[in-house]
Amino acid sequence: MKRVAVIDVVGLAGSLTGPSTPNLNAFAQAGSRASIVPALPAVTCTAQANYLTGRQPTAHGIVANGWYHRELAEVHFWKQSDHLVQSPKLWDELRSLVPGFTCAKLFWWYNMYSAVDFSITPRPIYPADGRKVFDIYTWPFGIRTEIKRDLGDFPFPAFWGPAAGVDSSLGRADAVSRWIAASAKWIEQKHHPTLSLVYLPHLDYNFQRFGPHYPGAARDLAQIDQIVGDLVSFYRTQSVDVVVLSEYAITPVETPVHLNRLFRLQGWLAIKEELGLELLDPGASRVFAVADHQVAHVYLNDASLLPQVRALLERSAGVAQVLSGQDRAAAGLDHSRSGDLVVVASERAWFTYYYWLDDRLAPDFARTVDIHRKPGYDPVELFSDPSLTLPQLHIAWRLLQKRLGLRMLMDIIPLDPTLVRGSHGRTPTNPEHYPILLLSRPGQLRASTVDSTAVFSTIRNLVLG
Repeated sequence: MKRVAVIDVVGLAGSLTGPSTPNLNAFAQAGSRASIVPALPAVTCTAQANYLTGRQPTAHGIVANGWYHRELAEVHFWKQSDHLVQSPKLWDELRSLVPGFTCAKLFWWYNMYSAVDFSITPRPIYPADGRKVFDIYTWPFGIRTEIKRDLGDFPFPAFWGPAAGVDSSLGRADAVSRWIAASAKWIEQKHHPTLSLVYLPHLDYNFQRFGPHYPGAARDLAQIDQIVGDLVSFYRTQSVDVVVLSEYAITPVETPVHLNRLFRLQGWLAIKEELGLELLDPGASRVFAVADHQVAHVYLNDASLLPQVRALLERSAGVAQVLSGQDRAAAGLDHSRSGDLVVVASERAWFTYYYWLDDRLAPDFARTVDIHRKPGYDPVELFSDPSLTLPQLHIAWRLLQKRLGLRMLMDIIPLDPTLVRGSHGRTPTNPEHYPILLLSRPGQLRASTVDSTAVFSTIRNLVLG
């Protein structure tokens, strides 16, 4: 048996390593390197589920970061229960093979109620008075108090939103990944798990905002390289083998595609007015889309419309593929949670969740960071509204209202999807934009390219020695 740490450097592709990443370069040169044929969709929850089960969504059921729950007639994104993953996990198999095996899961998704021994994941507290208190969830519960005492509070406001990945009054641009790396060291020093899974999201923010080749990319790469290099050096002192991988690479985009607006113009979408604003009603809609980066699941409550919907999508700008039936099965997405149609964007396009036709009627949550209410993924949450003359003053006023106990809306997010310059989800045309797999020792990889589901056996075999 060997002890292993898997460091997930979100957004890293082989094409991005170079002068700004000396630590990653040295690690790759001393060990083994391969590209990963990404999961479809190449998004966090699906990719991690493929890695940790060795199966595709057809088996494990994680068809995206969120999907339409038919029995509830609701769209849910970013749920955290590990029970949603419907296949056995890596730690289940290793625990049956390795006496005394333990696993730490640090900010990887579906962290809650998994059968790992130690876990930390972001989890706000929602008191009955309407407040949102930033915090973490841990298992065992006692870890939360101990680690916050030793490391300070997790920098939650910088985990997602306009403050993520930038220097601000809330902290350094790389504060989140530094805290998670420090938590990995903390767990190792106190508990010495057999397998540690560590999630470092730093590249995800600015690469989605501005694309992976924007002028500040070298700084972002240097920052994550320093964090990874320090963590690799630490694990070596603990006699822990290291795997560095990523879930997807972010590629340049400039074309947002509004599938739900397209369906609305056909009369297929059900919109209800509440307090003078518009809400999508999925359960009453004949057709609607759940958008997740460059892949969308299209659900039909009226199956008779399938030929019309498919024909409309196939002639729509920004759509590269429409999968159903055998095509959907061949893509590994033959699961009841999948849409009746799965739509893949063109290489430089991505899908919004937008359904309103007049911004004045957009729901109140559209202008906020609200990853749970929106019926789709919204990367525009990474931006502050450029129309705000003094955005920091606006934020300060909202926070003052909150402290005074007044009802407030942190309405700082723009409604301009053309701001977004990076995305992921489809399989990139160029293999240089595939996610990366690095192992610490030479000769540990037999092929230069591995499937996302093969990451499971790679990690298992390293632990088994």
